[in-house]
Amino acid sequence: MKLLLSSLGLLYGSLFFAQTNDTIKSKEIESVTLIAKKPTVESKADRTVFNVANTSILAGNTTWDIVRMTPLVSIDNNDNVRAEGESVTVYINDRKSVFTGKELKEYLKTIPADNLMKIEVITSPSSRYEATGAVINIVLKKRDDEGLKESISLTNTQNTKNNQYGSLNLNYHKKNFTQTFTGSYNDNIFITKNNSKNNFYENNTVKNINAESTFVSKDPSVSSTSELELNNKNSIGLVVEYYQGNRTSTSNSDVTTSINNVFDESIIQNLSRLSRARTLGTNFFYKYYDKEKNRILDINFGNNYDSSNDMTDFVSTNEQSLISGLTKINSDTQNRNYYVKVDFTTPLGKNGGNLEVGGKSNFNNNVVPNTYQDLIDITKNVNSDFHYSDNINSLYFNYSKTFFKKLETRVGLRYEHIDYKIRENVANKGKKDSYGTFLPNLLLKYSFSPNYDLSLTYNHNLWRPWYAEFNPFLLPGNNGMFYRGNMELLPNPSDRIALKFGLFKKYFISARYMFTDQDYWDNYTQEEGKTIVFQDNFKGKVEKFYLFANTNQNLFKNKLNVNFGIGWYYIDNSDFNIRNGLSTENNYISYIGGSTNLSYTNLFNKNINVSAWLSVDNQNNGNSVANKYNYFHTISVTKIFPVSQIETSLQLMNIFKRPGMNTTTYSQIGTFQNYNKWDWYGFSLTFVKRFGNQKVKENTKTDVEKNSGGGK
Repeated sequence: MKLLLSSLGLLYGSLFFAQTNDTIKSKEIESVTLIAKKPTVESKADRTVFNVANTSILAGNTTWDIVRMTPLVSIDNNDNVRAEGESVTVYINDRKSVFTGKELKEYLKTIPADNLMKIEVITSPSSRYEATGAVINIVLKKRDDEGLKESISLTNTQNTKNNQYGSLNLNYHKKNFTQTFTGSYNDNIFITKNNSKNNFYENNTVKNINAESTFVSKDPSVSSTSELELNNKNSIGLVVEYYQGNRTSTSNSDVTTSINNVFDESIIQNLSRLSRARTLGTNFFYKYYDKEKNRILDINFGNNYDSSNDMTDFVSTNEQSLISGLTKINSDTQNRNYYVKVDFTTPLGKNGGNLEVGGKSNFNNNVVPNTYQDLIDITKNVNSDFHYSDNINSLYFNYSKTFFKKLETRVGLRYEHIDYKIRENVANKGKKDSYGTFLPNLLLKYSFSPNYDLSLTYNHNLWRPWYAEFNPFLLPGNNGMFYRGNMELLPNPSDRIALKFGLFKKYFISARYMFTDQDYWDNYTQEEGKTIVFQDNFKGKVEKFYLFANTNQNLFKNKLNVNFGIGWYYIDNSDFNIRNGLSTENNYISYIGGSTNLSYTNLFNKNINVSAWLSVDNQNNGNSVANKYNYFHTISVTKIFPVSQIETSLQLMNIFKRPGMNTTTYSQIGTFQNYNKWDWYGFSLTFVKRFGNQKVKENTKTDVEKNSGGGK
């Protein structure tokens, strides 16, 4: 409460100071009116672009928050980012992130949203990108004017508990040298509630699990980017990132079991976990760009190291027999990644189109030792040592050319080869394998006139399991269940075909067809009274059909921007369910989803920006079916004081309905309903102070690179 009152006082004081200062200087400098040059959301042939720079949606948010608000993007129950319901790979400034799931969430929460230029949801990526399906590319701002620029941001958020977030940005640009430094600190407390009803077919056994978890995190991070232009064609640079997560969590759950509608037992479970994670990443890059010949060479190499030390205490007590179990689990994870990547783009003659070729060599080494101590029965003590290593080599080409000034084409092919090894000493298991995959893609776009165009895209993708999904060591979860990996997981191939029709560059109608005949999803089993969740292979064809309509409107002299999208989704799981012995009641699933972004700039000509976001989501993935729709909404108001370079913002998050996830997973042994209530609601207050000229330019590739992607 003291922190909240202090934040209110700080906000009021800054408003008073800034208003007074602006009033004094108003005769000298006229107030600045920001007029959007780009629509907030752009729909292109192969991607949807969320232009967030200089919008009020950034205030008080981290990059993770903005990703959640991005059109076509959803977050599942395990914090995995998805686009149109499918798994994605996240890039930052065209550099692949080494994180997924909860690790990615924690990392993106350390990047201030104020640094964002745009977020690209690339649903039909070219061969330049790795074989992972859809891509989300987060593009950060790049300062382009001389001198030193700074910004300080402080945010206080009230959810169930009070949370604080602060960031500092420094940018120095002098002639041919640019240095950027960013630092941030999170101090957060989140509370989640989980209810599970697990129905096992055998003996009509039902387990009800009610759990409440508290997560406390204190996360500092720093990043530095240095870039030196050697001359008008050559430049070099170095990116260094460091993140540290200090987290504790406590969970209390009660498990009640009945057999044939007769009470059997109840168990109380208490879990406490202390963890510290560290990440250090480096990327050295060299770029050659001949503007006259539109020839580009990009070379990147570097390494990423991350480690985590987890100490878990787990107590389980049977309320009838009063028998307790007490265990301690220590985990020490170390992951090392080394890579080198080369990309070259060149035009072929005057009218011969553009050719892009490149390759990447990637090495990963992951070591996860676990120590399991049973403080009641020492004969159950176990030391586990899990190792995973791989080498992925890839080559690709993209060729793009425009015919008759109306037909844009792009054809690409990527080849990836992986060698990997897995071993784990407790189960005395190991695996070694290698395979190669060809991944073609195609883009065609025909412009009937400046106001009408039709595009067709095709992609063959391959999603590989994450190293942790192979680890068979059993660990307790915060929701009263237990989790382990599966060494026998297979990659998931898929094919996508999409059509998109554009009218007047404001209205877009798209249709997408996707199919796969093999994937891996959550499965369940029961061992020694424990409900265990593990990833498992599922054979069978799944077909998905999407119809989507989107419009982007700029009204009132570009002050009001409205983006509205709505889609109809149809999934045919019939073959998948039959081949895996699952319930056939969900053979065919259809649902509606959509989102709206509204933003009004310079309200009442008082430098007040207002924005709102609303999303309706329904996640159906594999053998998991959504029971209810999810509704998300935010409203934010930002006051800008242009003379003082101060911004203050109030944001309201899901104040009308607290979000959660309600799904049922179908397995050969039963059905498992899971309901999570999230802590993403409340309000936040943000204060931003800027120093120096804040002029920016897009930190993206050149026109040749952008056009060769077919994303016009």
